[in-house]
Amino acid sequence: MDITPLVPADRKVIDSYGPGRFRVAGQNYQSALLVFPDAVEQWAAAGLEPGALDAVKGRGVEVLLIGCGKAIQFLPPALRAELRAAGIGVEIMDTGAACRTYNVLLAEGRKVAAALLPL
Repeated sequence: MDITPLVPADRKVIDSYGPGRFRVAGQNYQSALLVFPDAVEQWAAAGLEPGALDAVKGRGVEVLLIGCGKAIQFLPPALRAELRAAGIGVEIMDTGAACRTYNVLLAEGRKVAAALLPL
């Protein structure tokens, strides 16, 4: 499914996603990802334990979208508190919704990031 919005060429747009794969800014990935407006990183932690999202801190992110795969998971209170203390708002949803929402917020110029587990 192509979900590409109109955004500046230097931004990291999520082009598509599917079972076990993502395409971001023309590059294919087959792992969990952290997607920022200016960078894509493999998400080594690929889970929701405290400290799993330390790479997001200090990057100016205001909203972090967590794509939990096919089904929504609960965010552990310790991780939510950790991100809140860093000034980062968190929204949890399935991965498809997180990809689509990331692109919309990116197109609006928001300071957004996405932590994505594969479908």
